Amino acid sequence: MGRERQMALVGFMQASNVSVYAGSWRHPDSSPDFLTAGYYQHIGQVLERGCFDMLFFDDRLAMPGIYGNSVAETVRSGARCVKLDVSLTLAMIAAATQRIGLGATYSTTYYAPFHVARLFATLDHMSGGRAAWNIVTSVNDAEAQNYGFDQHLGHDERYAQADEFLEVVTGLWDTWEDGAILWDQANARFADPDKVHELHYKGQWYSSRGPLTVPRGPQGRPVLVQAGSSGQGKAFAARWADVVFTNTPELGQARANYAEQKAQFRAAGRNPDHVAILPLTYLVVAETEEEATAEEQYLLDLPEPMASLVLLSEATNLDFSGFELDEPVPQSFLDSATGMHGYIEGIKQYMGGRTPTLRDLALQRATLRQALRFVGTPTQVADQMQEWFEADACDGFVVAATSLPGTFETVTELLVPELQRRGLFRTEYDGTTLRSHLGLPRPS
Repeated sequence: MGRERQMALVGFMQASNVSVYAGSWRHPDSSPDFLTAGYYQHIGQVLERGCFDMLFFDDRLAMPGIYGNSVAETVRSGARCVKLDVSLTLAMIAAATQRIGLGATYSTTYYAPFHVARLFATLDHMSGGRAAWNIVTSVNDAEAQNYGFDQHLGHDERYAQADEFLEVVTGLWDTWEDGAILWDQANARFADPDKVHELHYKGQWYSSRGPLTVPRGPQGRPVLVQAGSSGQGKAFAARWADVVFTNTPELGQARANYAEQKAQFRAAGRNPDHVAILPLTYLVVAETEEEATAEEQYLLDLPEPMASLVLLSEATNLDFSGFELDEPVPQSFLDSATGMHGYIEGIKQYMGGRTPTLRDLALQRATLRQALRFVGTPTQVADQMQEWFEADACDGFVVAATSLPGTFETVTELLVPELQRRGLFRTEYDGTTLRSHLGLPRPS
């Protein structure tokens, strides 16, 4: 990358009443202002003060409603029942920040390629080269029903469709060459027709004539983010992703996955140094070890099981309402899941061959137990992060909040200075674009 290796840090967001942690809205350090622009702008400014590479918004296109075939428990428990439009939310943050990267989730299943290409190309211009697209294929029957379908596409079919979708989007981004705009007022020549091209794409799923109606952006192409953990998801990432989000809480397995995925990038003809692999991570940081340990226990106890169960049903397309909390859930029932394949495999690994109870499953979804967590003083947490980073288990971390804006304020004020003191993290932004933050080349 032409520079000393440093961590990437990404703030994981929901345009919602909660973060990925189901109990976050009940935490005393969470603000109720989640329906205001100022709430998100403040978080963006905090993360930018902490020199984070990027903040990005996860998204779903439906309120969880598979558990009990109803949204009632979702609404009661506040389990991601609010989902604002992420592109408009990012636009608000873009106007209040100057350097931090801005990522949003958009589905390849329910949006048109031309729409997504235009949206992110526009965001890249309006933000000065800070746009990122988190690519998802959508896994949820409730989402399908909001868009007029009975159920979502099968796993393999979704990824085949997604490959075509990316071919169209990246092709549209490249329909304008650099230098196409002339702005020659005297000779009435706005742009060079030889540098603007029709795409004429026609595949099994999509066709698009082009060109895109937005000129080439500051980054050439917005940064592409992907989080699929199945075999097909990893193959998709090897072809397309600039940043890969993972969820591997154990160091040895994370090192093995890191080596495997870097090898896949190399086999796909890509420079593995130009792809960042970042695990989802909870950071519980306090002035003293005792305070951090007490906060960790508080966070472990805060989410009620129902909030996790409605999100578990959403992720797997399985209705768990027929089981009692301490009743075993048969493997045959789990095998019928049609949702997130990588997550389902993670449940099996976690149980180690034992039959899980419903409570076991609830503790593994949208709680502090679902991901890697580092707990302690700034020095102790920095030690743990440094161990993972220097062991080639990751290129940095996706920081999941347990309260908003509280978590990001604490991390910025207490932890980031310790990482900077060790030379593990930047003290200021070197460039203006997200690609420059991540050390990624601008595509030709």
